[in-house]
This record gives sequence, C-alpha cells and structure tokens, in this order.
Amino acid sequence: MIRATRAVPEHKLLSLQELNDDKMKIRSSILTKIFRFYYDGFRTMSDWGRKVWLIILIKLFIMFVILRLFFFRDFLDKKFDTERQKSEYVMDQLINSH
Repeated sequence: MIRATRAVPEHKLLSLQELNDDKMKIRSSILTKIFRFYYDGFRTMSDWGRKVWLIILIKLFIMFVILRLFFFRDFLDKKFDTERQKSEYVMDQLINSH
C-alpha cells in the first residue's frame, strides 16, 4: 500500500544552516548551564569545602607534575633511537613480563 505524503509548506522548511544554528544554541545553552552550576556551587561553598578542594588540587599537582619530573623520566628516549625500537621493547615487556 502506498501512502500519499503531504507537501510541507515552503515557509516551514528549515535550511541546513538554521538546523546547525539551533544545535549550536542547544549545545551552548547546555554548556552554559553546566558552567553556571559549578560556578555557583564553588562560589557559595563553605570555607571547609574550599579547604578540601585546595588539598585535592595540591595532591593532584604533586601526583601529576612533581612525581613525573623526578620519578618517571623519559626512559625510552634515552635507551632507544627509533620509534620501532621503542615499540618492540614495549611489546616485548608486555608479552614476556613475568
């Protein structure tokens, strides 16, 4: 059975640009709402909460910056010259590790 479709009036058709603009408005409004949520939350946070967040940020800084500088040197660059040698070493360590 074949159904007849109704023609959409020309003034109700949206161009591709208009659809993309609508999507961008929705995305930006969602991002704006998320930003405002966190901004208001941190702005109205108690002193205790701010101290806890400060401790968390300091610990993250220590873990990702300080420890990397002193304990996780670039081992592969010193030991191997080419990318192929590095990848073979890593593959060997992953497969043959005890």
